[in-house]
Amino acid sequence: MHAKSALAKSRRDAALVAAACRHIETAQQAPTLDALAHEAGLSPHHFHRLFKAVAGVTPKAYAQAHRGKALRDALSKRGAKVTDAAFDAGFNASSRFYDSAEAMLGMKPAQYRDGGADTRIAFAIGQCSLGAILVARSQCGVCAISLGDDADALLRELQDRFPRAELIGGDVAFERLVAQVVGLIEAPQLGLDLPLDIRGTAFQQRVWEALRAIPSGETASYAQIAQRIGSPKSVRAVAHACASNTLAVAIPCHRVVRSDGSVSGYRWGVERKRALLLRETRSLPSPRRRRGEGAEGG
Repeated sequence: MHAKSALAKSRRDAALVAAACRHIETAQQAPTLDALAHEAGLSPHHFHRLFKAVAGVTPKAYAQAHRGKALRDALSKRGAKVTDAAFDAGFNASSRFYDSAEAMLGMKPAQYRDGGADTRIAFAIGQCSLGAILVARSQCGVCAISLGDDADALLRELQDRFPRAELIGGDVAFERLVAQVVGLIEAPQLGLDLPLDIRGTAFQQRVWEALRAIPSGETASYAQIAQRIGSPKSVRAVAHACASNTLAVAIPCHRVVRSDGSVSGYRWGVERKRALLLRETRSLPSPRRRRGEGAEGG
């Protein structure tokens, strides 16, 4: 009976949060916390805690992420005007729009609409022990680190992400940056400290921040990451955030494994994930190496 009661409560909570999400998504202006809580029949404090536990982010962060998606979709329409896209995404004041849009998009709205036009992205493709590697940097920092078997495919993927950006081959200084990234793959104990251009939703960025806190040679399960970001019910969303990461090794999603320790999917191939974990474990001092091998288990 207790288990049935708990299951029923979990379903009710999920339904309340789902209804609040639909309200946020369809409202012309982001509803206040008080309004959402009143609609759910809960106190603002209780509703805020419940929403974060179920959705993985606060109501405000969810509204911001939804608005960012709506803005990207509106700007992607053929012939879109920036002002119309801002209105369609729920921005009623141009000052608020321009204050936050560039942070949401990683570039000016007009540049995003035009496929990254006037955006300069330096890139270089090299080789490492895991195959081909592409490193790209925008004016904000490293925006892509990709691994694969086909260097041309890595470049096409970058072009698809920024179809009208000016892609330029890296100079000698940029080649040194690529060497740093390759060095991290070959000798993970050296670490890496690079400015990153991280683009994602509020929830994804929380997950990626948690991933960067996992020490080299150690792993965490998707469920553990969900717990660490205060969203224990968001295991699937954590897995999706890991799959959406475009900065291999710099945001170490390869350090996330299943709850039983086995190695699961990886954007750049499971075998590369295994290889990265193995060399990180081998780079540890002996006592930690033994613990790491037990934790990895895959």
